[in-house]
Amino acid sequence: MNKAALQTAELWPKPHGIGLGATPTTSRRTSFLSGTDRHPVYVDHFAAQGGDTPHVPIVMLHGAFHTGAAYVATPDGREGWGPFMARRGHDVYVADWPGHGQSPPCGPLSELSTLDVAKSMSALVRTIGPAIVLAHSAAGPIAWWIAEHCPDHVAAMVGIAPGPPANLQQSLPADPAAIESLKANPEAGCPVYCPPDRPAVVDLAFIRQFWANSPRFPHACLADYAKTIVPESARILNERFNIGASGLRLQHPEVVAQRPILIVTGDCDLRHPKAADAALAEYLQAEFLWLADAGCQGNGHMQMIEDNSLDVASLISQWLHRRGL
Repeated sequence: MNKAALQTAELWPKPHGIGLGATPTTSRRTSFLSGTDRHPVYVDHFAAQGGDTPHVPIVMLHGAFHTGAAYVATPDGREGWGPFMARRGHDVYVADWPGHGQSPPCGPLSELSTLDVAKSMSALVRTIGPAIVLAHSAAGPIAWWIAEHCPDHVAAMVGIAPGPPANLQQSLPADPAAIESLKANPEAGCPVYCPPDRPAVVDLAFIRQFWANSPRFPHACLADYAKTIVPESARILNERFNIGASGLRLQHPEVVAQRPILIVTGDCDLRHPKAADAALAEYLQAEFLWLADAGCQGNGHMQMIEDNSLDVASLISQWLHRRGL
């Protein structure tokens, strides 16, 4: 499928525009289908602004239970990272995973694998690359796989509290009781076990504990944020925690490390202790940005929608600029 499919142009509404003194603006937004025939994906494209020579395009990949909406706007109506980076001169592509958001259904959701998503997203990257791949949370293993298998199409990578490849994770037993005993252990990644016969769902208590727990989260809009949460593939979640040694591994991590990589972590992210993400950065020869060290304190897992989201986006943009991207 190509960009001509589902071509629908519209003007993205003006955000409220807070943080960094950003001036609200409109951004040309189109949509199309990409991915594979088996696992097509819906993509929003925010056209680059601010010059005749656009910077390297960015593909933004959301994490588990989420959709690309996390990059389009914040629950309290502020500008999302997609239109923000478009104003900084990048063509931005925000994709919904297969079977998520506006992407077409793709068979039993519980059977969707991390590799299925990686292959689907790699088709998008091959279409528009070389590109910067920005990946959040469970999209981390997907992004590392894409860089390994499509090295000529990935110019750089930005991991936002990204999951590691299974190479760095201990193999956990496929035992619900054993996983339950580790669910509050940040050193083990606070894993959860999901019965493989049905999609996984989360309740408001889970959302509050892991995604809306930080001082920076827009708590007044928690109910609106919760409406964006979708069911998730049990298989992907079990693979994310390497339960039963099922996680997506890299065969040649040195190939991934051949490009600039930035890993960004907040100090209030329960599943991402500083040492763990620093170890991932060392493994991939990446730069590690602990946001508190850059003056952004109190960030949790959902950096792209927290109240200083544009401050974080600006740090990422500055990093890209320093590397000529």
